[in-house]
Amino acid sequence: MKRCVIVGGADINNYEYIESRLSEDDFVVFCDSGLKHLEYLQVTPGLIVGDFDSHKNPNLDVETIVLPCEKDDTDTVYAVNEAIKRGFDEFLLIGVIGGRLDHTLGNVSILLHLESLGKKGKIIDDYSEMEIVSKEPAFIDDSYAFFSLLNITGTAKGVTIRNAKYPLDNAEITCEYQYAVSNEVISGKIAEVFVQNGKALLIKDRV
Repeated sequence: MKRCVIVGGADINNYEYIESRLSEDDFVVFCDSGLKHLEYLQVTPGLIVGDFDSHKNPNLDVETIVLPCEKDDTDTVYAVNEAIKRGFDEFLLIGVIGGRLDHTLGNVSILLHLESLGKKGKIIDDYSEMEIVSKEPAFIDDSYAFFSLLNITGTAKGVTIRNAKYPLDNAEITCEYQYAVSNEVISGKIAEVFVQNGKALLIKDRV
């Protein structure tokens, strides 16, 4: 099954990097003002979704779902749920981290939603890459300048970090005390992150 790429309306400054993370066979969904990235990303949309309150409907020869302005789901959340209904299991979200903190946090929570359904989800922006660590271990190579492990729901228990400047062994991280921030991979190693119980947000910073 193809990967589904969701394009939101947050700013993208490093198009070259974002383009390098895309594949020719990705199914790309543009959400409302995410259409401002269409020309720069040079990809063909498979679907357009939006209420078009922040970008005009381009009326392209592409399947378009027009949403009401007053609704519970944001355009991005609707697009993700629509792609889930269409059978996609792997998601990449771009243009979803930006100046609106409410939208940013809401979009990060999409990763939790995907993980709860057994789907793979990842967010990338100009500087970082984000994913949920739960039952499966995650790995970070030393090309990343820093990485952080944040608890954004409940309590993460049995947290282990190996091959990093600040290792952890069977630790606990609560939402109220985020101490696993700004870690570094030991040069020449690949760091490993495990969470036995709960979920954590892994953020890998490139710069």
